[in-house]
Amino acid sequence: MSEKKASVHWVGAGKAGQGQISTETGSLQQYPYGFASRFADDRKGTNPEEILGAAHAACFTMAFSFAADKAGFATEMVDTTASVRLTQEGDGFVIDRIALTLTAKVPGMDDDTFQKMAADAKAHCPLSKALAAVPEVTLTATLLP
Repeated sequence: MSEKKASVHWVGAGKAGQGQISTETGSLQQYPYGFASRFADDRKGTNPEEILGAAHAACFTMAFSFAADKAGFATEMVDTTASVRLTQEGDGFVIDRIALTLTAKVPGMDDDTFQKMAADAKAHCPLSKALAAVPEVTLTATLLP
């Protein structure tokens, strides 16, 4: 099986500190993140929720495309966004919602089949399973003509 790695280097204390995220593949290489990119409007860095959303959207999209292919449908185009909400709970924070939005063009597939395959991909992709503790994970799926 597969094992992927990511690492973080953090310098400084709390809100004043700054981190750098790197991935084994180099797609993120010392990419900055910190308090401002997580809780304020700093767009120069990333944050854990954004990365989690990207991972979930990528995993879900692949699961959907692979399932469609297995059923004999070639996906022409699949776009997914994942909105991850971080809210305060007591003295800490919790991810309480992930909203997946799927738009796809799959020639020959009817909407009922599309909705079922999308729901199945949402339920069974590895990231969805790993994120099972998130209380609300929604899916809005639109099949393009």
